[in-house]
Amino acid sequence: MSVADTDTPNIDDSQFRPVDEARLFQPERKTHPPRILMLYGSLRERSYSRLLTEEAARILRRYGAEVRIYDPHGLPLADEVEASHPKVQELRDLSLWSEGQVWCSPERHGAMSGAMKTQIDWLPLSIGAVRPTQGRTLALMQVCGGSQSFNSLNQMRVLGRWMRMFTIPNQSSVPKAFSEFDEAGRMKPSSYYERVVDVMEELVKFTLLLRERSDYLVERYSERVETAAELSKRVNQRSI
Repeated sequence: MSVADTDTPNIDDSQFRPVDEARLFQPERKTHPPRILMLYGSLRERSYSRLLTEEAARILRRYGAEVRIYDPHGLPLADEVEASHPKVQELRDLSLWSEGQVWCSPERHGAMSGAMKTQIDWLPLSIGAVRPTQGRTLALMQVCGGSQSFNSLNQMRVLGRWMRMFTIPNQSSVPKAFSEFDEAGRMKPSSYYERVVDVMEELVKFTLLLRERSDYLVERYSERVETAAELSKRVNQRSI
């Protein structure tokens, strides 16, 4: 390989770092149960997205996860109030606590619900130097009033990527959700139920695999350059 093949004069060598295989393959293991936050997107008394979320939570607990379900009742629209609002702070604190998340929305007019989008809109890309979603794993589910659809799933997958989350490949879409739950709100045996188990199993596996490595995996050259520039600016200002 010639020098020209690696000639990159526009790279800041002080912030360019080779891949650290020790951090990738030999991280210090975390031993606590995987922490999973679950969001659902309907405020109805008999909300099928909530019932599906609760069913998935039972499965996650069987896999050894610690689960918390956020109740969206009382959450204002994004920017309607200050971020200090108790429901906003509760949501952001839970996101910071989590190592993985599950988003479950009904499909309304071919899209995710407003209640679902509002919750995601209240989660900023960063709070100071802290990113409340970056590096978390994410599983997606949706419920349909009619035939099976994937519109909400596709939209949430885009959002998960935008929020810098590791969105797992598997997903769950439950058609005619009104017929998939009994009077007690429990999901009936079916291939749709089995898919939910598949998704939760995959989420736990990916969360256990990535949580020790997530900070390193999402570390970016461009952000190191930006941080170094900001630090240099502050130091130079103090010396004036």
